[in-house]
Amino acid sequence: MIYRLFFRYVLLRLDPEDAHRLVSRILRSTRRVPGIRPMMRALFSPEPPCLEVRALGLSFANPLGVAAGVDKEADWFESLGDLGFGHVEVGTVTADGQEGNERPRIHRLPRDRALHNSMGFPNPGAAKLAGRLGARTGHPVVGVNIGKTRTVELQDAAADYRRSVRLLAPSSDYVVLNVSSPNTPGLRSMQGLEDLRALIAAVRAELQSMGAEPPLLVKIGPDLTDAEIEAIADLAVEVGLNGIVAVNTTSDAGVLRHSGEEARSIDHGGISGAPLKGRSMEVLRLLYARAGSRLVLVSVGGVETAEDVWERVAAGATLVQAYTGFVYGGPLWAARINRRLARKVKAAGLSSLGELIGTAASSGSGADQGAGVPPG
Repeated sequence: MIYRLFFRYVLLRLDPEDAHRLVSRILRSTRRVPGIRPMMRALFSPEPPCLEVRALGLSFANPLGVAAGVDKEADWFESLGDLGFGHVEVGTVTADGQEGNERPRIHRLPRDRALHNSMGFPNPGAAKLAGRLGARTGHPVVGVNIGKTRTVELQDAAADYRRSVRLLAPSSDYVVLNVSSPNTPGLRSMQGLEDLRALIAAVRAELQSMGAEPPLLVKIGPDLTDAEIEAIADLAVEVGLNGIVAVNTTSDAGVLRHSGEEARSIDHGGISGAPLKGRSMEVLRLLYARAGSRLVLVSVGGVETAEDVWERVAAGATLVQAYTGFVYGGPLWAARINRRLARKVKAAGLSSLGELIGTAASSGSGADQGAGVPPG
């Protein structure tokens, strides 16, 4: 109730990007108060053992994480962990720092519980983020989402990703190659099989040369065809990728019930939030049917409630991420979801949420490969 009033009478009066910075600054500043961090963790992230998930060789206190885009500069991931998130994916980060697109570049669409984002990967660059990640304390799990520097040509993209990986991999728990944002010209073309295969091979070569082997995933978009999604799943299994994050924002304003004209008046960008829920679930089911437990699936898009998280896990997701749901739900949102999830686990007679993974998959669609927790 308090956050709803704060959102309505304070945050809604601010530019969305300014409001985002204000909230992050408040949370960062509270961490400087002696004893506040243990108190926050006790209140917001008690970490019920039944929610722990093992994946990617890591232990996640719970499956709910923060999607890339919330902590672009890797300066409040620990505060987000204190609020109850089991992991934070920082970035998107590029090899060179960049300003991103001109403001305003985030628009609220509250009637659809959505956001329209045309940020364009603003971030201080891989070197600066590497320094911040290197100073972390170990809670929560932190992945890094890497994209292409805007000024780099597509034919040179692999070398650009390698530069970022070289700096960031040593201090990251896992690495995600973002090839699906609609806000960097031409980037989504890298979801094509041959381009994606070449990028994965180049990044793997860089990691091997460093002697570093963090789990490697790719983030794909919702606007691919079903056949393209299945082909990417096949490629990921073939090359031994650790997992897929699905999905990014959509450029299809047709998903909006109330704000379509408003979104179409913005000439570029992507839509996130509740309208993406249906397609996000479709993509998850396609991926799980194709790959089962051979890939760790991270489901993003339209996650608002504990029931949404439960549905994603039952459909084959090992981890779930949110951005817009957190923006509209407020700082207590993750804690509420985790409490509700723990109650649902108990009510279902399960010893852990991991037992739920893939159980809703229909026979013959990958369920034989996907029961139980994917190997770490």
